[in-house]
Amino acid sequence: MGRLRRALGTVRADLFTTRADPLPRMARPRGLSRLPHVLVILYALVMGLFPRGESIDPTVPLLAMVHAAILVVAMSRPLPAWWASIAVMVVGARTGLTYLPWTESFPWMIPAHEAAAVRPMDHLAVAYPWTGSGIALQAGVLFLLALRVRPRVAAEALTITTLTVALCVVFLPLSSSTAGPAALVVDAAAVVAGAGVRALRTTRSRLEAQEELTAEERARRTLLEERSRIARELHDVVAHHMSVISIQAQVAPHLVADPSDELKENLAGIRQNAVEALTELRRVLGVLRAQDTPEDAPQPTLDRLGELFANVRGAGVDLTTETTGTPRPLSPGVELSAYRIVQEALSNAMRHAPGAAVTVRLAYRPGALALRIANAVPGARVPSSPGAGHGLPGMRERAAMLGGDLVAGPTPDGGYEVAVYLPTCSEKGIETVP
Repeated sequence: MGRLRRALGTVRADLFTTRADPLPRMARPRGLSRLPHVLVILYALVMGLFPRGESIDPTVPLLAMVHAAILVVAMSRPLPAWWASIAVMVVGARTGLTYLPWTESFPWMIPAHEAAAVRPMDHLAVAYPWTGSGIALQAGVLFLLALRVRPRVAAEALTITTLTVALCVVFLPLSSSTAGPAALVVDAAAVVAGAGVRALRTTRSRLEAQEELTAEERARRTLLEERSRIARELHDVVAHHMSVISIQAQVAPHLVADPSDELKENLAGIRQNAVEALTELRRVLGVLRAQDTPEDAPQPTLDRLGELFANVRGAGVDLTTETTGTPRPLSPGVELSAYRIVQEALSNAMRHAPGAAVTVRLAYRPGALALRIANAVPGARVPSSPGAGHGLPGMRERAAMLGGDLVAGPTPDGGYEVAVYLPTCSEKGIETVP
């Protein structure tokens, strides 16, 4: 008894609701997003055109129009529309009789003058729910219902529809016909089709959501890989400074004629802290390079930009370079980051704008270094590269690490530009990054 009560409670919760559930639009193509709604309305209009005549009960055309309106309502509130469709079925089975030839399936296909000439004594009495229009409209409502609800709810609705048909056939014998079982088959097919379309749509939505998550995870992994690469490159820069601090702290007592014990103790503490920090840096580098091959080559600086420009020109690129201000040595972190940014920007230009002229400008300003790498419009359209690259995220990471800014985007003439501003003051550089 408890199970029956719970089952009835579940059915009541599933079917007795007026919650709106609009029919979703088509995702693609965008211009035809409302096509399903238009098709449902046209289907309702065609199926609701029931002919009038002497051999047709006056309520039948009215029932057909009401049923068609219910089908339209089912696009926004499928469950209330389905209950209304059940009510039309019961009313039509009791009052909506018409007389049709055995071979006629859809009453709306009979011209009005032919329907008036039909003689009841020579034809079969068919109730409205078992006519072609009644079956088609009821199946349409069930199809729209199955599109929006869970399969369990659709199965419950189909079960109640089947019981209603059976009760109408048993207790209203004047309305019974061989079309009753056919109506059940069509209703079942509509529910199965609707549930299948809903399953496909749900699967597609889940795949799209998974693809979005995969793209976000790929971008996050790319960013982490780029940060790891930057950390490996800057290890030598930071390690060099820590080594210098350690050596200077060790040598400083010998540069004073009579150093006090307090000074020796402080310098020894500085050296000890520098050595410990250098040891920790090497441990961090070991973690970063756990699955990579150690790079023994020295890190590039701005002095090697000439070699980079020569290689780019050797690849057939029309490259123009310009330097303003007085070139001066910068901190190793700034030079390394500036070199990598120029290198990556040139690679992107060659990859995404082959054959286009490229301009590189370096501007040495008081307290800053400005970079501008721009390419003209490519001669031919280049297909977009699949997946997320390391270029722009890596350049942004390098600029942000130094307290700088990076702006990238299309130019008014159709090309592309990367502009970078890197502070060169030591207090803004990598040397003071905690």
